[in-house]
Parts: sequence; structure tokens; C-alpha cells
Amino acid sequence: MCTGIRFADPAGTMYFGRNLDWTTSYGERVVVTPPAAKVPVAFERAGDPERGHAVIGMGIIVEGIPLYFDCGNDAGLAVAGLNFPQSAHYATEPAPTGVNVAAYEFPFWVARNFATLDEVRSALENVTVVARAVNDELPVANLHWIIGDVTGSIAVECLEDGMRVWEDDVDVLTNEPTFCWHRQNLRNYISLTEDEPARVTWDKAELVPFGSGPGMQGIPGDYSGPARFVKAAFVNGHYPEQASEADNVTRLFRTLGSVAVPDGCARMADGSYEKTLYTSGFSSARCTYYHASYDDPQIRAYPLSSCDLSGAHPFVMPDAA
Repeated sequence: MCTGIRFADPAGTMYFGRNLDWTTSYGERVVVTPPAAKVPVAFERAGDPERGHAVIGMGIIVEGIPLYFDCGNDAGLAVAGLNFPQSAHYATEPAPTGVNVAAYEFPFWVARNFATLDEVRSALENVTVVARAVNDELPVANLHWIIGDVTGSIAVECLEDGMRVWEDDVDVLTNEPTFCWHRQNLRNYISLTEDEPARVTWDKAELVPFGSGPGMQGIPGDYSGPARFVKAAFVNGHYPEQASEADNVTRLFRTLGSVAVPDGCARMADGSYEKTLYTSGFSSARCTYYHASYDDPQIRAYPLSSCDLSGAHPFVMPDAA
């Protein structure tokens, strides 16, 4: 389970973040890939530049390859992969024409090669996502992705009938089912409101609300993908605009906190429990990555400007104080 959101402030800075909900950590850390890094690729791609965008995000490095769970780049574009185990259908073999991208390299490929959402939209018209594992120890993960910049966001899904690129006008993505289903499901909740209900009269009885909040009665409170999508969409769409970087980071983490999963509430078939292992965020104007974990909720900042970007290999950033 995972939740991703995006919004922009009045000054034109995008804030993009996600919860990663799972049973166990993969040893993920904040990973930086310099523009000139030499990264092995799954398929030869003539359009990949030797020098791309600098990328920062959460992930692991395997055999010199940055496997990003979510990341942003120096142009202000960000991408996150979310679990999509039932509906994801990648190609089993590379296509003879066009651009082939392995599922594991998709977030990095997006962030390294493109500066805007329009560039991504155009490129995806010619892309095949292939079910190729990075090695024998790491199986192919079935994911879909949310990609955003200051102008908006899209959801990218590889389905049985091919790739679908959805315009994400609520700037939210969770898990199963498809984005199209989630977007239609929001119509079941159009009576939700942040307003305090007015007092009413039933015959001779005057009924007065207990206080603020009852307008949200009926919003789902469980931790399923559909429930988190509805709640995240409502909170993200109603949170008041903020002006400062600090206040917008607070908005990002508070919104994601509204759908965070505590331990003991989402039991898996094997008896383990999913929980929100970490919450992350990315600020497009400052190119800063933010992170907080389940056991350490303090939000820590990792500015891309503080990194030495002259190297030729991805590297793990030291933990921020």
C-alpha cells in the first residue's frame, strides 16, 4: 500500500510526496545520481543523453543502478512508484521499435531524461515498459506511477490493453484498482464538505451540531487503496494554500499523515502488518528532498544543492541531522 500526492503553491512551487506502506524495509536511503553518472541500462536507447538531470530520492543502489522508489530532479519534475499487483501488465519482451524501459528503471529514466510533464507525455507515446528484473534476487515489482511538475500530474499504468496515461486532476494516487476507477468513485462522496452543518428542526425539536467536522461523515476511514484515495483527495483539495517552504512542507506531511498506516491495522495473509515505513516529499523550487520514517518522525531535509554532482556514480547521502 502507498499514497502519493502533489500540489503547487501560489508562487509556482510544486510539492510532491508519498507514503511508502509495507511490511519490511529494503534498506532504502536517500540516493543522488549526478548528471554525468554512468548507469547500466536494461536496453540500449539512442535517445538517452550521456549527461542527464541530477536526481535525488529514496531508493537503493544495486549493481551501480539507482532503484528509486520516488525521486525528483533538478528541473522540478518528480515521480513515484506505487504498488499495483493485480492490474499491472508489462510487456514480456522488448518491442522491436520505439523505446524499451525496464520496470525497475522507469522512475530514474523519467527523472533523468525529462524536465517537464509535457516532455514525459510526448515520450510515453513511444515507450514499452518491460518486465525485466534487475537480477535474480529482486523480482519484478508490479507498479503504477504518479508523475508531476508545477503544471499538474499524470498517472501511468501498464494494463492488459496497453499503457494508459491518465490526467490526474486530483493529484493523488494510491493502489488498486485503476486510476480511472478511483476517479469515478469520488462521485460517491460529493456530499462531503468541510463546512459545519446548520442546525435543523425536526417537528418541535431543534437539532444543533456537536461542532465542526460532521460534514465529513461518510468519508472512509479504513486503509484500503480506495479509502486512502478518497481521503487524500479530499484533504489535498481542501487544505488551505500556504506561502512559505516550511508551511508547504508541513501541508505535505500533514496531508500524507491523514492516510498513514499505523502498525497493527493492516494485516497481510502471512500474518505480518503493513505500516507507513516512511513519508517523503520534494520541493521543486528548492530541489530539496524531505524524509521522515515511522520510527523517527522528525522531518529531515536533503538539498540537492548540498551535493557534489561532479561524480560518475550514484551515491547515498549521509543522514541529515
